Formats: sequence, C-alpha cells, structure tokens
Amino acid sequence: MGEATVKTLEGRTATPPPIVDEERPASTPAPSGRARSPRRPRLWFEILLIAVSYWTYSLVRNAVPEQKSAALSNADWIWDVERSLGLAFEQSVNHTMNSVSWLIVSMNYYYATLHFIVTIGVLVWLYRGHPGRYAAARLVLFATTAVALVGYYLYPLAPPRLMNGHDFIDTVLVHHTWGSMASGNLKNMSNQYAAMPSMHIGWSLWCGLIIFALASTPWAKILGVLYPVATLVVIVATANHFWLDAVGGMMCLAFGFAVSYAWYRALPHQLPRQVDRPDRQARLRPRFTAGR
Repeated sequence: MGEATVKTLEGRTATPPPIVDEERPASTPAPSGRARSPRRPRLWFEILLIAVSYWTYSLVRNAVPEQKSAALSNADWIWDVERSLGLAFEQSVNHTMNSVSWLIVSMNYYYATLHFIVTIGVLVWLYRGHPGRYAAARLVLFATTAVALVGYYLYPLAPPRLMNGHDFIDTVLVHHTWGSMASGNLKNMSNQYAAMPSMHIGWSLWCGLIIFALASTPWAKILGVLYPVATLVVIVATANHFWLDAVGGMMCLAFGFAVSYAWYRALPHQLPRQVDRPDRQARLRPRFTAGR
C-alpha cells in the first residue's frame, strides 16, 4: 500500500507529516508497557502539596512513640552488628572530624540546612526545566518519605550521640551550633529516636540520582554524585546516624522508585522532558480534511 494522502482545505492532496517526539532521540526506545502520560504540573498545586506533605510528615514522625528503652536497645544491637562486621567506624570519624572545629561546625550547618535547601532546589529545577519528568520524580520522593515513617514506627532507634556508655560526641552541643532539630534547644520539637532509616541519605541520594541522570553538564553530574557521599560523611561525623541507617534510607528510595515505575511504567529520566498544554497541542496540529 502507498502512503496515505488527505485533501487539504484548498483541495490539494498532501501527505501528513510524521509525528516525532522531539524530546526523545530516535535511537531511544519508548518505555515498555502502557506508560501513563504525565501532566503539566501546576505551581499553586505543587506548593500546596509539598507544604501539606511535609507538615504531615513532620506531624506523623514526631507523633511516633519515642520508646526510649527500645531505641537504646536497638542502637546497641546495631553497634554490635557493625563491630561484628568490622565496620564500626562511626566513633573514629566522629572524633577525628570533631578535632577540626571549623570543619565539624560546617558539617553541623550542612546537616541542619542542605537537607531541605538542596531537595527543594532540585524540585524547582525539575518543575522549570523538566516538567514532563517532575511528577514521576516527585512521586519517588513522596513514596520514599512515606515508607520511612513506617520504619520510624516499627523500629525506634537512638542515634550514636544518645547511646549510653559510648564515647560519641554530640557535635551540636559541644560547638553550640544553631539549627539541628535533634540537639540543643530545639530537641523537644523532634522525635529523638527516629534514626532508622536516614532520610538525609534517602533525600540526598534522590537529588544526586536525578541530577546525574538529567543534568547536561559534566560538572553538575559530578556534584550529583558527590552530594550523597558528602551527606553520608556528615551524618556519621556528627553522630546523628549509623552507616546502617544510610542503608535503610537507600532501601526506602528503592521502594520509592518502584512505586513511581509501577505508576508511570517508566523511570523519571525515561519520560519526555516537556509536556505541552492541550491548547498548544491543538494549535500545532495540522489542519487536514479526509479525502474522498
């Protein structure tokens, strides 16, 4: 059969132009299965959703019973497991970093602020530059955080700095650093025994993977790789987490990606970068009439 032709409004015959996805290279196959088409995010809705979601997360996390005795017992068990593996290095890192005042103070501020600043920054970058991938990436983050709440409830865990009989240094208290919700004057506003899983790792690894997959410049990709690595050093150096808490955060992130993939049938970076508005699609559609 030859190419299908249609008759234009002027009476001439023409062949409709092929439909091309400008955002996906010709060599890249479309996601397998029935991919759910992402919608263009709305700014007011996203701001409201993120605000309500974080408020709910904080409310639920802090409403989880602290269970101090169980949390301390679990911390002793985690420490024993790490020692049996020969990987109980948290105390050495904690003492080494604490001996360099400017470095540990910087890490305290890093722990208290970048967790939120970088995550929000990546969300804004996705919203502006990758609207077609924004919803899928946001779903990863939300599902990761939601399953972490289950971990806080089922497995209360004291951070190393609160363990009894161990020489960990609470670097925020020692250096009088502002900002940590886990120490000092703000400690009563946060559940002290919700160290497993580490959302500092879950969120920073989400940021790193998204930046690495979608950034166009090599230096940005390098920063994407370094950010979760630096975060791991910080959470250990400040005695806020065991390294096994980081493993828990990674597992939560894997769950988040699985949820997003199940919904969209594609990973965020496999979706088209842009999503046209319906009115723009109508304007761009060629006007053909059926031939006789």
